Amino acid sequence: MKITVDRVKCTGLGICESLAPDVFEVNDAGDLELKTEHVSEGLLADVEAAVAGCPTEALRLEKD
Repeated sequence: MKITVDRVKCTGLGICESLAPDVFEVNDAGDLELKTEHVSEGLLADVEAAVAGCPTEALRLEKD
């Protein structure tokens, strides 16, 4: 699975970072950075929670 971010919608609230800190990080400028674009099985549940919990619907999971 691959993560995509709609940079127009993302406001850098950091909910995704709190749910999946191994994948998402909001930098000092308030911009979302992906630590990886491809999600391993072990992180999939956390990333799915982050996608579902994004209030701006800026995150999406897609099949590789």
